[in-house]
Amino acid sequence: MAISEETFFLDARFQGTLQSQIQQMIAEGILSGRFRPGEKLPSTRKLARHLGVSRITVTLAYNELQANDYLTSAGRSGYYISQNAPQPPHLKPTPKSQSSVDWSRALSARIPVTSLAKPSDWRSYRYPFVYGQADPALFDQKSWRLCALQSLGSREFDSLTADHADRDDPLLVEFILRHILPRRGIAASPEEVLITLGAQNGLWIAAQLLLTQRRRAAIEYPFYPSLRDILELTRCSVHEVPVDHDGLRPDALPEDTDVMFITPSHQCPTNATMPLARRQALLERASRDNMLIVEDDYEFELAFLRPPSPALKSLDRDDRVIYAGSFSKSLFPGLRLGFLVGPEPFIREARALRAALLRHPPGQIQRTTAHFLRLGHYDAQVRRMSRAFQSRRIEIDKAVSEHGLVVAGAGVFGGSSLWMRTADHSDAAPLVEELRHKGVLIEPGAPFFGHTGASPYFRLAYSSIPVERIAKGIEIIADTMAPSQKLDIN
Repeated sequence: MAISEETFFLDARFQGTLQSQIQQMIAEGILSGRFRPGEKLPSTRKLARHLGVSRITVTLAYNELQANDYLTSAGRSGYYISQNAPQPPHLKPTPKSQSSVDWSRALSARIPVTSLAKPSDWRSYRYPFVYGQADPALFDQKSWRLCALQSLGSREFDSLTADHADRDDPLLVEFILRHILPRRGIAASPEEVLITLGAQNGLWIAAQLLLTQRRRAAIEYPFYPSLRDILELTRCSVHEVPVDHDGLRPDALPEDTDVMFITPSHQCPTNATMPLARRQALLERASRDNMLIVEDDYEFELAFLRPPSPALKSLDRDDRVIYAGSFSKSLFPGLRLGFLVGPEPFIREARALRAALLRHPPGQIQRTTAHFLRLGHYDAQVRRMSRAFQSRRIEIDKAVSEHGLVVAGAGVFGGSSLWMRTADHSDAAPLVEELRHKGVLIEPGAPFFGHTGASPYFRLAYSSIPVERIAKGIEIIADTMAPSQKLDIN
């Protein structure tokens, strides 16, 4: 690594010669640890020109440092920090004095975070039944790279570098309107679409605009933990409505509900799919009681068992449904790109709120995704994932059945996980921990109920585990569980 000449500055207050000041700057850099053995110093010509001194002054300073073993030279290639240069002292940082700030009073709010954390090294586990992570064997990195390069080209300069204020990439919006939404039966105009930093950002925007301390939100129970955290920030009243095998029951909603947040096509985490008749009843209930609905339509692309049900938004004739979508499950979670679809007055305010917070999602990411859609790579990606997930689902269904494990919920059209339960309703947390030491990762169910206490539920995802490891992973799970935690299949 080369040290830039721009890191050196002369101090007019220095008491001494220019040569000694240059020597001191370099020695201090070494002793402080900023300059490390083997790093190359600027040439004498470059440093002299930068500092406005004669080249011989710099050369003499370098030679003096070389004589003291701070520097070494390698012929005509220049000067380097010597491997024998003095090492920076290992000093303990000065202890801070007692803070005079009472942070419990200074902070206006404490941000709730319900942990769904996965080990950062989850890929090192042989049997990672973890949810929502990208499988490098399935993602078309080459095509994504080419789309990214195209978005960096001179023709794309404006989409890459401009401050778009509150606007979105028109190419991405166009393909969402023409390509993504029609698959869900949704027709919309550009004024009814807003690009977000993932579906979670979309849910936050909706909650901020629709809820106050005086309003009530209804959510499914069990629920998506991050949604519960988002709603707590609004300080609204939250009512948890238990779901059954068909999802949320419209007649179970409280009379004074203002906004309901639901996942009708693929309930999180139970995977329940709401039938068409119940969807229509839900819309009728919303119209009768003047409720609004926020629909989180995740994983609809992963339909390998049968076509997904139409989105609730597609059945809405009263402009009551706000639709949240995301590319995180179909592409990769680190993309953090999603979209909201809703009535123009709502989207207009959502755009203003987003602009106040972050202006707009990065232009280069939006344009890269637009090219990925435009060139057909997205469809190919979804087909590739669907085929792989179908084979994994067949394998996990077979293994779970053979070992007598209890499935509490499975997606009727596909998805990427199973919602499981211990047969005797015992706590799954000790099982999760014991399996982790055996190289098997499963997700505890407690966070989906808003606590870290005992829960008999856990989630098995198959998006990130190779098909050939599934059977053995399920066998280890079954062998680890107590006999009472499994069904008797004999």
